[in-house]
Amino acid sequence: MANNEHQKNNQTNKSSPWQSVVNDWSADKQSFDMPWGKLMMWLFLLSDTFIFSVFLTSYMNVRMSATAAWPNPSEVFALTIAGHHIPLVLIAIMTFILITSSGTMAMAVNYAYQGNKKNTVYLMVATALLGASFVGMQAFEWTKLIVEEGVRPWGNPMGANQFGAAFFMITGFHGLHVSAGVIYLSVIAKRISQGKYDHKGYHIVEITGLYWHFVDLVWVFIFAFFYLW
Repeated sequence: MANNEHQKNNQTNKSSPWQSVVNDWSADKQSFDMPWGKLMMWLFLLSDTFIFSVFLTSYMNVRMSATAAWPNPSEVFALTIAGHHIPLVLIAIMTFILITSSGTMAMAVNYAYQGNKKNTVYLMVATALLGASFVGMQAFEWTKLIVEEGVRPWGNPMGANQFGAAFFMITGFHGLHVSAGVIYLSVIAKRISQGKYDHKGYHIVEITGLYWHFVDLVWVFIFAFFYLW
């Protein structure tokens, strides 16, 4: 009889870790200490990573398989300033703006968790203005390519026809993300200034920052693939 009870206790001890997990889930307890909104943002960014990865992989395939000469980025994306032909100057400024906006966004998150509403709002507005500047410069870049250079999604007088389709699709998709981010930042900054969130609710700023840092990181890859290759 004593042996049977001893074997039963051993079986209970072996199954206790799994039973604990089952009990936690069945009792509707949190298994991971992460806000629901933050988890959903990570899932969204993961899906977006797959999309951008497919776009950039397709671009590499098209670039390497094109039979016509691929346009030289230093020539295509150059500007003439004060009589000097400067390659990639606009792209360098756009990249600097996005990197700076990552810094202002990081500071906004830091001030949010300190409970400093004023500085949080100022830095989020600054980040949104930098993002809007980036979109404006991208619109200028598109206008220059379309009007002055004659580049179209279906044609390109400077070389391979695939250049226009790949460029407008990928940079346009990223520009759409930046534009959405500017609106997102503006809305959250306005809600914070109106006192819609208390100190405990400021994790929304971190969630916004995750999106913005992702947009900035994607641009680094686009910059390397389109403008440096």
